Amino acid sequence: MNKILNLKTASFAGLVAVILMSLSSCSSKAPYDGRIQGKVKKDEVTIAPKVPGRIIKLNVKEGDHVKAGDTLAIIDVPEIEAKRLQAEGAFEAASGQYEMARNGATSFERAQVVATLNAAQEQYNLAEKSFKRVKAMASDSLISMQKYDEVYERYQAAKAQLEATKAVKSDIDHGVRSEKIKMALGDKLRAEGALKEATVAYNERYLLAPKDMSIETVALREGELALPGYNIVMGYEAVGPFLRFTVSEKEISHFTKDTEYKIRLEATQEEFSAKLVAIRQLPGYANLSSEYSRFEVGEAVYELRLIPQGEVDRAKLLSNMTVTMEAPTK
Repeated sequence: MNKILNLKTASFAGLVAVILMSLSSCSSKAPYDGRIQGKVKKDEVTIAPKVPGRIIKLNVKEGDHVKAGDTLAIIDVPEIEAKRLQAEGAFEAASGQYEMARNGATSFERAQVVATLNAAQEQYNLAEKSFKRVKAMASDSLISMQKYDEVYERYQAAKAQLEATKAVKSDIDHGVRSEKIKMALGDKLRAEGALKEATVAYNERYLLAPKDMSIETVALREGELALPGYNIVMGYEAVGPFLRFTVSEKEISHFTKDTEYKIRLEATQEEFSAKLVAIRQLPGYANLSSEYSRFEVGEAVYELRLIPQGEVDRAKLLSNMTVTMEAPTK
């Protein structure tokens, strides 16, 4: 029993020793050699569709280089195509209504109104003569009051028909009311806006490269469904890489914008110059890219953005490669 306890105690002590050694090795760090460590970075470009659809053609693959405006993929959007056709029909109908309101009645419609007015005038003349005769006969008690009322009613109807026809002719002579023209114009503009919206959405079936870039990742394949806002193609700008360093607020005063500094690519030990083009404060400690814990808690940290200068081979500056820069002093 004692042997078993001794064995367990020894095993536990060995385990503790191993853990302490591991913690000691983890807490150790490379000595700070006076150089600031940074990374090679490239501006990322992502392309996502604005409308949902199924990818029917992919024109690029990972590793390709494309120019601005090149078609990267084509998406099938049959629903939007149907809406575009509906919008075209509505626009054509609204345009016809507006032109008809603006131009007024045609010569054929004017001739019809004149003929209707002449007929109404003849009907009124006949009804007026008949009423006068009946009225004279009624005064002599030669006809019944029932017959008199019937003729009088026809006379009033012919008179109303004549007045209505005259009003129609007057409306045509004076043209369409301005309010009707404005209403027709509003319908046309609304239909035109719907057509433009449908056309823009229909054209979104083509995914175009926004700038010269290299393709890093193609997330979907032909036949797969692409959703709005989902990044289908990702890559980097072709204009060239930049260098990113992080420095503390104690060191930031040593750097001057538009000044060139000596940089060393650690993978090849090649040295070149880079110009400091931007300085910005980082929001937190988690954004640091240096392996050295040279920053105190609560200390402001800044990002330096440098652009390689001179004859350096930018093709060798791959994304996330390590570069160093000697910390300047004043």
